[in-house]
Amino acid sequence: MRMMVRIKIPAEPFNSLVRDGSAAAKTRRIVEELKPEAIYFGAIDGNRGGVMIIDLPDPSKIPAIAEPWFLNFNATCEFTPTMTPEDLGKAGLEAIGKKWG
Repeated sequence: MRMMVRIKIPAEPFNSLVRDGSAAAKTRRIVEELKPEAIYFGAIDGNRGGVMIIDLPDPSKIPAIAEPWFLNFNATCEFTPTMTPEDLGKAGLEAIGKKWG
């Protein structure tokens, strides 16, 4: 299942990692390991963060996706199921609307 993962990174320990020069390498290693479909970094709720789209083949893989962010950056991760336009097209919205509308 395709998931959107919102990653929120607090100032510490990230500030210290920027100062010692290891923040970029740690981030690169996580991204290379996870191989997301897409990832974008920016501000999330006023903190550093990012949004990542990743395929979650099995819920047991959640720790493998979240733990690198937790352990390296003391981050929080929020997982939200998402759909492509094609997925939404297969959802049967017309039938659901007739049934519940």
